[in-house]
Amino acid sequence: MAVNAKKVAVYVVVVFVMYVIVTDPQTAADYVLIGFQGISDAAGALGDFATWVAKGGK
Repeated sequence: MAVNAKKVAVYVVVVFVMYVIVTDPQTAADYVLIGFQGISDAAGALGDFATWVAKGGK
């Protein structure tokens, strides 16, 4: 039963994403840009942390 609910949830999310892309592509593009900016910021923060650790935490 849980597997079927999981499949239904995935299908609902996919349909919603496709609906947003078709009905308002500019907003969908903005969402993608926000997502990539967040990933970029997180990667930069991890790089800064790794540099800090490599320098001995000073």
